[in-house]
Amino acid sequence: MAYVAVKGGTIAIEESIKRLKYERLRKREILSVKEIEAGMRGLIDQVMSESSLYSEELAAISIKQGEGNPEESVFLLRAYRSTLPRKHYSRVVNSEDMIVERRISASFKDIPGGQTLGSSYDYTHRLIDFDLINEKIEDALEWLERFEMETDEKKDNVHGGKMPKVLDYLRSEGLVLDCRENNKEPKDVTKKSIEFPTERSERLQVLTRGQTGSVTTLGYAALRGYGALHPTVGELRIGNLPIYVDNPLNDSKDDEDSFYIGEIRVTEVETLIPIPIEKERGKTELEFEIGYGMCYGQNETKAIAMSILDYCLETGNPKYSTHDEEFVLLHIDSVEATGFISHLKLPHYVTFQSKLDSVRKTKKGE
Repeated sequence: MAYVAVKGGTIAIEESIKRLKYERLRKREILSVKEIEAGMRGLIDQVMSESSLYSEELAAISIKQGEGNPEESVFLLRAYRSTLPRKHYSRVVNSEDMIVERRISASFKDIPGGQTLGSSYDYTHRLIDFDLINEKIEDALEWLERFEMETDEKKDNVHGGKMPKVLDYLRSEGLVLDCRENNKEPKDVTKKSIEFPTERSERLQVLTRGQTGSVTTLGYAALRGYGALHPTVGELRIGNLPIYVDNPLNDSKDDEDSFYIGEIRVTEVETLIPIPIEKERGKTELEFEIGYGMCYGQNETKAIAMSILDYCLETGNPKYSTHDEEFVLLHIDSVEATGFISHLKLPHYVTFQSKLDSVRKTKKGE
């Protein structure tokens, strides 16, 4: 009888998988991986960030397989990532080397190098564009050609260039303290599970790969009153960072002997948090602490929220859940959270029946 049950279950599962494929194909249209890669930039950036794997093509494949479901796509990409060998560690990346596409500051109107709006939905009307229903590739290519010609005529480099950091301007005035250099090797949370208390390198890794909505929600909670923070964005920048690895054939640490392997597009945020400091004779002065956020692609809201939580976890405060590293770090991981919630769909027949029996006995006892 057990064999029959297993066999029947296998057939049911196979039919369920067939039905899943039918749901993806039933409208008789197929999205190509290239189309997803070209037209779903925001979703691809989110999936890459939460998966800790920078590959637009792999992210597009996972999105197609997961039918646009971010949770399923991240699960697929994380699973694939776990099968890949770790052959090299890249050299330390300096964000000052970023080729900037977008750069703004909410703290200063005029900043060294100027503000560059770049591409953003912040300045759109947020109205549904019904013209997209009948959008044609010919019209899109014609518009693209005109835009590129106008850009060439203005001699305006769309991808910008290297720009100074806004916080360096504040440091030069002594308004923000210099960061202490820390060359301690960071811990890799993808190779070893975190243990509490954590180091900042671990917290930043978990935050940057955290589920976008969860990171945003907890950052919002910190703003609303769980810690009563109100930071100001000192600088938000988006651009490409060059990645180098050491020469695998020798142990030389010479920059000239490294290999350029490509670049990654990231969002970086540095927020300024005003902190009242008590001085002598009851005087209080304001000082600025810094929260830091960085994630793959263009995901500004998540990066800002990450910088808020970075500060919260760095300071720590037992009164607020947003300052509790165990609460925050264990609840923002999309795969962990999705897996634990989803396990409730698995059979719980035995445990539930035991609870029913207990209720029945209690009722009879009444």
